[in-house]
Amino acid sequence: MRPKFPRKTNLVRQLTPAVACVILAVGLSSCQTSGPSDITGSLGEKADAKASDPRRDLETYRERFKASPKDSDAALKYGKALRATGQKSQAVAVLEQASMANPGNQALLAGYGRALADNGNFQQAFDVLARAHKPEDPDWSILSAQGATLDQLGRFEEARQYYTSALKIMPDEPSVLCNLGLSYVLSKDLAKADETLRRAYSLAGSDPRIRANRALVLGLQGRMNEAEVIARADLPPDEAAANVTALRQMLVRKQASSGSDKLPVASSKRSD
Repeated sequence: MRPKFPRKTNLVRQLTPAVACVILAVGLSSCQTSGPSDITGSLGEKADAKASDPRRDLETYRERFKASPKDSDAALKYGKALRATGQKSQAVAVLEQASMANPGNQALLAGYGRALADNGNFQQAFDVLARAHKPEDPDWSILSAQGATLDQLGRFEEARQYYTSALKIMPDEPSVLCNLGLSYVLSKDLAKADETLRRAYSLAGSDPRIRANRALVLGLQGRMNEAEVIARADLPPDEAAANVTALRQMLVRKQASSGSDKLPVASSKRSD
């Protein structure tokens, strides 16, 4: 079923350990790198108001979850910490258990769906995210996450319908525009990808995911000088150099590949 809405409204994984779409965006794992290692979509999660330490959170929320497995807040935060520390299958198990104990909890379903996508279970993720979404009270971040999972399944035209719906709710949202741009990258429409990512970059140029994806698309078009300018922008010399090196390596891999590889999904630091 196509998304309904009222009339309102790895992305490359961030450029060296200083950067997770889409981040695509998608979001799933924490985007804590600043060098393009791959294209990534955003799953639409918000960052916490305060920066947190995933390993510390892992210990804190593990104990809370063990003490009260039906605590939805503890389950969500424990699942997020598991994903941030690379324990994707465990995050799926925790959030599945919590969702079963709290049927109808939209936030848990959204978190579970994102964890499934992060773990590569894209069709199941799409189905769970559909259960988390209420057409009468549409959530642009869930619509964008659904689009990111459809892109992973190669269903690009359907994915773009979800991005369009998300943008009707939240016009010019950079993370959604970034996912849309990457959808065009996947279908090899670099002209539209460039136009869309240029718009996203103009709205949120400081976002390292969007910066990385914009640089990637310029590089794919052979505009390497422009790509390197964006990759270096406003960064210390060592980080700028690392970003350019990572960008060049990424382009070599992409040019050598068949172009059919899937995208890892990353969080856009937006909340469930």
